[in-house]
Amino acid sequence: MTKNKSEKKSNKPEKKKNNSRGENKRMKKEAMINAIINVFKSSPKEPFNYRQISSMIGVTNQVQKLQVVDILYDLSSDNFISEIDRGRYRYNDWGTTAVGTFIRRQNGKNSFIPEDGGTPIFVAERNSAHALNGDKVKIQLHAKRKGADPEGEVIEILESSRRTITGKLQVTKGFAFLITEDKTLANDIFIPKDKLKGGKTGDKAIVRITEWPEEAKNPLGEVVDILGTAGENNAEMNAILAEFDLPYKYPANVEKAAEKIPEAIPEDEIAKREDFRGVTTFTIDPKDAKDFDDALSARKLENGNWEIGVHIADVTYYVKPESLIDREAYKRATSVYLVDRTIPMLPERLCNQICSLRPDEEKLCFSAIFELNKEAEVQQSHIARTIIKSDRRFAYEEAQAIIETGEGDYKEEILALNSLAQKLRERRFKDGAIAFDRYEVKFDIDETGKPLGTYIKEVK
Repeated sequence: MTKNKSEKKSNKPEKKKNNSRGENKRMKKEAMINAIINVFKSSPKEPFNYRQISSMIGVTNQVQKLQVVDILYDLSSDNFISEIDRGRYRYNDWGTTAVGTFIRRQNGKNSFIPEDGGTPIFVAERNSAHALNGDKVKIQLHAKRKGADPEGEVIEILESSRRTITGKLQVTKGFAFLITEDKTLANDIFIPKDKLKGGKTGDKAIVRITEWPEEAKNPLGEVVDILGTAGENNAEMNAILAEFDLPYKYPANVEKAAEKIPEAIPEDEIAKREDFRGVTTFTIDPKDAKDFDDALSARKLENGNWEIGVHIADVTYYVKPESLIDREAYKRATSVYLVDRTIPMLPERLCNQICSLRPDEEKLCFSAIFELNKEAEVQQSHIARTIIKSDRRFAYEEAQAIIETGEGDYKEEILALNSLAQKLRERRFKDGAIAFDRYEVKFDIDETGKPLGTYIKEVK
């Protein structure tokens, strides 16, 4: 009996000791993180809470369950997982890699914008893989440090963006560089002597980056175009356009296509259109305008009403869909206006000559024609293809002087148009229209493009 009691006594502590050893056996944090990551990766579409995760990785200790809660919070902060509702997480598809746009900065503070428009990710220069601004890239997200913003590393350049940079050439006996002025690239570009295209020190140039070896500090490039001497107005203006990937000249083949367009209007085309060549017509534009793409016509009818025509140059007659000129205009989308020049959407032969509604020249137009009574109420209207012949080109200041003094060329038509416009405007404001007063800074420039002074133009 004594022996049996003794055996029972000795067995109890041993059982207790074994249970205690099992409860105190803990998984190291690193192993726990890896186990949790594997759970989410193995079931990427399934949501889990901390209890489910703990059970799946074999954690039963309450202290370690709290560790699981902390790890889930950290993984969510790192965007590895997403909290889809309170306490339940799901694997984030771009938690480890992501595709988007690389944004390069001259100060080295590069960033990555995910395709889905998520939060920008910082990419250090050493992790940029020499991606350039606007490149479509794939990045690897780094483990997020406590208190730090998320970081990534470019692992693949999927699509290259613009590879041209503007700057000033520096040519020596043995080598040449483009000293960049681009806000996205701090590195000068090395240019082999046989790729200079005649450029010399001090020239403003456009250079295409051809290669950027992995271990090289500077990219390699070749001169695409020489813009002129740095500091000259024309060279600097063209450099501004090139920097923002805007066209600064027309391709030779497009100019050539425009030169082939005849100015003469065929008689059979005139026969198809309403003829306004005998109606008083004029243009009103800024004093420095070079192209006149809209005109007004006005004639008093026998019933005392006024027939008003608003005429817009009919470019469609000259530029056919999918033609060389049409495709170039599509790429440009609009004309670009700088202080001293306009970079037109269409070749100059079209916008400044054939389609410009210049005085004493027959032009093809699209027109809105409407009849207004004395109260500026529309009696009838229609839209038509027309042919016009402008009688006079007015600057804004000239038309305003006629309105204020009641004297000048075509004063009856201009005063009638102004009176009708005032009545239309008054009615529009009574119906709830909003008046926007704007002030525009304009420049007086000399024949070389050098600014001589400024003035404020009020636009209402």
